[in-house]
Amino acid sequence: MNRTPRHTGTASGGRSRTQGTGRQGPRPGTGRKTGQGARSALRRHEFALPVTLTEPLPAVEAFSELDVPARLLAALRAEGVTVPFPIQAATLPNALAGRHVLGRGRTGSGKTLAFGLPVLARLDGQRAQPRQPLALVLVPTRELAQQVTDALTPYARALRLRLATVVGGMSIGRQASALRDGAEVVVATPGRLRDLIERRACRLDRVAVTVLDEADQMADMGFMPQVTALLDQVPASGQRLLFSATLDRNIDLLVRRYLVDPVVHSVDPSAGAVTTMEHHLLHVRDADKDTAATEIAARDGRVLMFLDTKHAVDRLTKHLLSVGVRASALHGGKSQSQRNRTLAQFKDGHVTVLVATNVAARGIHVTGLDLVVNVDPPGDHKDYLHRGGRTARAGESGTVVTLVLPHQRRAVDRLMGDAGIAPRTVRIRPGEAELHRITGARTPSGVPVVLAAPVEGRPDGKGAVGRHHRSRAAGRGRSGQGAGRGGRGRAAARGRRPAPGNNP
Repeated sequence: MNRTPRHTGTASGGRSRTQGTGRQGPRPGTGRKTGQGARSALRRHEFALPVTLTEPLPAVEAFSELDVPARLLAALRAEGVTVPFPIQAATLPNALAGRHVLGRGRTGSGKTLAFGLPVLARLDGQRAQPRQPLALVLVPTRELAQQVTDALTPYARALRLRLATVVGGMSIGRQASALRDGAEVVVATPGRLRDLIERRACRLDRVAVTVLDEADQMADMGFMPQVTALLDQVPASGQRLLFSATLDRNIDLLVRRYLVDPVVHSVDPSAGAVTTMEHHLLHVRDADKDTAATEIAARDGRVLMFLDTKHAVDRLTKHLLSVGVRASALHGGKSQSQRNRTLAQFKDGHVTVLVATNVAARGIHVTGLDLVVNVDPPGDHKDYLHRGGRTARAGESGTVVTLVLPHQRRAVDRLMGDAGIAPRTVRIRPGEAELHRITGARTPSGVPVVLAAPVEGRPDGKGAVGRHHRSRAAGRGRSGQGAGRGGRGRAAARGRRPAPGNNP
């Protein structure tokens, strides 16, 4: 049916839906910035969203309203996924109808199922030929690829669809074997997929639906030429779904070149990723920074701490272990098997402090994580948004703390302005009550702890994740729903078990 073209910022059709999770607005004095000032700050970094010419389908209120296989609905119920998140409710009807979709939602908002369910539903009953996948999900990092695969595994299994994970740092031979055996869906990082195509281990001429997840980060990491080269190998008639927590000018090219009359769903400007958090800048003297970070790490509860370099991560981790804090390091210098083991230890509470570089800023999901600390301030506002997005997921509360040295104050103030954040600022010294009030900081025991080092994978790569259609993946993460639910992992360090239902 033809209708008058109009610009739409949502996919709700004739309905008006709240782009959130039903929370009340920010309380005065919580260090949150709302209103036109925050939005205009973010818009400087974003492009004008495309005009939708065809009226989108209305949003749904329940998964049962969707035209999907009954086995997929049964799998959702089995995973405790009962009510769609807003981005799912708005985009799923349109994606299932074959429309191109451009979706922006804060981290933890359920983007993975928003694109994963339509991909799997479309492929129900189909079988891929060797080396010729039917769907492609491109992601920027190994961690995100693993999280996406784990999140989609139970639903792919319900439809007897095969997933292959194609990433660097793992055996390329095993990945080529998985593709040779046939995989309906490939979840891949651009570089490794390109390598496999060059080896003639994969072809993209049968791909019917392509997903770009966190495309802005792929652009930031310099992958844009690889991404466009891959997309040019996918049939132009295929469906394209682009989802991200931020949409900046770096991906305007992708939208203009590869999305046709897309349904646009934007829950908020990029600052929406952090509006459920409290933000604190802790001004600290150079001589006090290490001690302050140590006391925060010794809190009663888990904490994710970000630093700039691998060396700094290793140094702080070693120090924390020496004073009695159960800490582990995560950075690009670790093998994939080590990184997987470290994340598992952090999620199950064996490790209480994860010390990381920006490798942990996206694609890492930990239920109940309520504190993120920027020991080193991030380089730009997007890094801040995504680091902070590891907490306060799917309606939970959280706190983001940044330690700021005197010479960093001006740059950090600019960064906060670009992020649309008005943080609380306080001068602190180690041992002070205010530091404890904000972060739960306390003096460590001083008794050294020794943790078993994450084991290396076998040299032949036999430990690498290749296909997930037969075994149940542990530690489901990233989509939101299905992540560690039903008591299959510890909740926050307080020891509470996660409630069943729509966990992040």
